[in-house]
Amino acid sequence: MLERLLEALNAHDLDAFVACFDDAYESEQPAHPARAFSGREQVRKNWGAMFEQIPDLSGDLLGSAVNGEAVWAEMRWTGTKADGAMLNERGVAILGIRDGRIAWGRLYMEEVEAAGAGIDETVNRMTGKAR
Repeated sequence: MLERLLEALNAHDLDAFVACFDDAYESEQPAHPARAFSGREQVRKNWGAMFEQIPDLSGDLLGSAVNGEAVWAEMRWTGTKADGAMLNERGVAILGIRDGRIAWGRLYMEEVEAAGAGIDETVNRMTGKAR
């Protein structure tokens, strides 16, 4: 399944990409609950925009594991956004596979933050410690 999905992504083959998903696909992003959606047509809308606005979009599978019907995949998505900025997303997607299609997904994909708070500042923020 992952090979078909990434092949379609890298070929920008929207029909083949969408065909990897069940009609009643359920998507959630636990770190961003407002991004949850249902249905394969929303997959088409989302990835159609990605393929159109990021002409050099590509994906890499960095690692994967299978646990029953769940596939865990560490991925990286890169490309050049419509505004010229670089897309560099990395994370994990946990995908539920039924009848050869993705029935549900929990995505933990985030834009890579090359600069920003170091570990000490991050721990202080997480713990509420005064700076």
